[in-house]
Amino acid sequence: MEKKPCSNPIVNVQRLGHIAIRVKNIDRAKSFYMRLGMRLVWDDTDWCYLEAGPGKDGLALLGPGYKAAGPHFAFHFTERTQIEDAHEKLTREGVHVGQLHDHRDGTASFYLKDPEGNWFEMLYQPPGGISSNQPLDNDCLG
Repeated sequence: MEKKPCSNPIVNVQRLGHIAIRVKNIDRAKSFYMRLGMRLVWDDTDWCYLEAGPGKDGLALLGPGYKAAGPHFAFHFTERTQIEDAHEKLTREGVHVGQLHDHRDGTASFYLKDPEGNWFEMLYQPPGGISSNQPLDNDCLG
């Protein structure tokens, strides 16, 4: 039996945009996923972000030293006001949410946990996509 969505949702999520996983060796993991056809979008010393396909499905690789966030998944929104409204509504409903903050790649987000203790992120992704600090023609790392 098919269940219909809730008729009065707190937030209306539209897209599961990325997952973030912990890796022991960032360069080895980055090379592996690029060899699977993912494009490196953001590269830093302790984390990186890759995308796959026309939907730009994302994978964040968090190195051992990365402390800003742990493993999580993220819902992506196309308008900043959507995450601002989500933050306000969730807070009003008594859900504990983290601070809404801007990121250097042009996105903005906040983190929270579901009732089972799983971390997830509500992320605004600008219309042009997540900014990259990589050349457009980046290729597989050897």
